[in-house]
Amino acid sequence: MPALPSSVLEPLWVQVAALLPDRQVHHPLGCHRPRIPDRLVFDKLVQVLVFGCGYRRIADATCSATTLRRRRDEWIRAGVAEQLRLLVLAAYDRLFGLELAHVAVDGCTTKAPVAARSPGQPSGSPQAGAETLGGGRGGWPAVGGAAAPANHRDDRLLAATLDAIGAVGPLPAQPVVHLDAGYDYQPCRQVLADRGVVGQIATRGRPAPIQAGRRWVIERTHARGNQHGKLRWCTERRRVVVAFWLALGSAVMVCGRLVSRAWAHYRWQGRARRRP
Repeated sequence: MPALPSSVLEPLWVQVAALLPDRQVHHPLGCHRPRIPDRLVFDKLVQVLVFGCGYRRIADATCSATTLRRRRDEWIRAGVAEQLRLLVLAAYDRLFGLELAHVAVDGCTTKAPVAARSPGQPSGSPQAGAETLGGGRGGWPAVGGAAAPANHRDDRLLAATLDAIGAVGPLPAQPVVHLDAGYDYQPCRQVLADRGVVGQIATRGRPAPIQAGRRWVIERTHARGNQHGKLRWCTERRRVVVAFWLALGSAVMVCGRLVSRAWAHYRWQGRARRRP
């Protein structure tokens, strides 16, 4: 069973292959074990992301679990996942536009059983995400996020999340950030004011349906992200590895949305007969 449709997997691999640095061979005789192809490793890492299983479960005679971890660390040092995420967002911006005038921010707590064994670390890994609200019905991709231990509240990640949005591109003058009642605190308002952002925050103690504002789309983003087993059940100990999976998962979600919208607006060679 493929982890992703070929219409999404192939464009991602083409871009990843262009981002991979040239490998220098320093063996004096030039003879060593043949290197596992990067394409094979990429396909298996995508399987780990989607299915959420361990490296040993995905490993087989073609690629070992040690090779998966080693190649993952090489790509982390090269910043491949983060560059891929930014390039996919740039492609989406060129085709449909990222209207950052309205942004929704919220947090999501996922299971992290292995990380919970560290002293003082509760079981869980909150992920603060952000999603643009512009671009038409149903066309709002995730543009940034931050990861932290579960003993960090969502409001403490607001500054890091807004800074991650700024990495995508310049924000318009006084963009509106839609937040739930969990951000109804003075430090959050100060963070927004320091960045010249207008905050539309739900009031604590006053029940309000999520459909009343523009916050509902971020809940959908978290639901789509939790469809990836590696994000839903995180077993990584190092924060850089968690950030790698978050960036790769975000790139997969945005690329899937990009292909789905482009299918209805454009024609190209090899276009799927049915909408992805």
